[in-house]
Amino acid sequence: MASASASLLKSSSPVLDKSEWVKGQAIRQSTVSVRSLPSGPSSLTIRAGSYADELVKTAKTVASPGRGILAMDESNATCGKRLASIGLENTEANRQAYRTLLVTAPGLGQYISGAILFEETLYQSTTDGKKMVDVLVEQNIVPGIKVDKGLVPLAGSNDESWCQGLDGLASRTAAYYQQGARFAKWRTVVSIPNGPSALAVKEAAWGLARYAAIAQDNGLVPIVEPEILLDGDHGIDRTFEVAKKVWAEVFFYLAENNVMFEGILLKPSMVTPGAECKEKATPQQVAEYTLKLLHRRIPPAVPGIMFLSGGQSEVEATLNLNAMNQGQLTCSARQVHWRGRIRGGQERNVRQGIHLLNLLARRS
Repeated sequence: MASASASLLKSSSPVLDKSEWVKGQAIRQSTVSVRSLPSGPSSLTIRAGSYADELVKTAKTVASPGRGILAMDESNATCGKRLASIGLENTEANRQAYRTLLVTAPGLGQYISGAILFEETLYQSTTDGKKMVDVLVEQNIVPGIKVDKGLVPLAGSNDESWCQGLDGLASRTAAYYQQGARFAKWRTVVSIPNGPSALAVKEAAWGLARYAAIAQDNGLVPIVEPEILLDGDHGIDRTFEVAKKVWAEVFFYLAENNVMFEGILLKPSMVTPGAECKEKATPQQVAEYTLKLLHRRIPPAVPGIMFLSGGQSEVEATLNLNAMNQGQLTCSARQVHWRGRIRGGQERNVRQGIHLLNLLARRS
């Protein structure tokens, strides 16, 4: 299912020039957390480190007005399905050609501020021999990286899941920064039909907080993404209550882990009824509930929100985003919107694919 995202809370502060992204390949020292000794309920925690200013600039750049995020973080297996649908084998050469098509689209940087990459892509070169990361930076697109290791069953829960990938994350994020990545993505999910249980909500929030702290310590802006799944026949009010609980837990644990809010981005689900709910919500209702959630749960220090369509159709997501548009809302396109238009890698169809990618990004 295609998805859409959007940048909402924008800042007018200066953003990073593309020359600031790659300043050499030496890994800098991780940030240092300095805790003041508890002196009472009002004691403060001070966070300092060499990446603090860069994290703020990166977050503002990705959330810059008029642009959005291109999600091209499909695994090799998923990429193979894309290739199979156009009659191509899942080889490294074909994956390279497919990703080259995406990152070399002329003018893409006018509409796309960041690109989420799969690990293979981060280390891959284009068919012309240039590093994918360098091609993105030349278009003023910030390279990002998916760092979670997927969902697995959560023992002791109501058939719910948790997201793995914290083991070794510090060394991986340090290496990703050295390779040119400047932000990270970690996706976990919450299922309403199965509760959600207090255990599942806490596990999701804690995992996101630990990931965010580790990412920031190694120079990457964390995108915080607790997706509330559309499965179920519950109404929009139930989704709203669950979303409030989830985001309250997320920000509680982000604070517990000394995450700097100015150096994160959010990727929330819109507040909608369950997919099987008989009472459908209008775009105006979705906008009302979603914006109310943001006002009640999201601190103003957060520089940007990239909306997740969460299983909605392209039309539904676009209408809902349009209803939320307050003059600073821009949707970005996933490349899967147009994958069916490219047939067998033929030159004519490649040109059509590039044109359509730019059209989708500009339209959003």
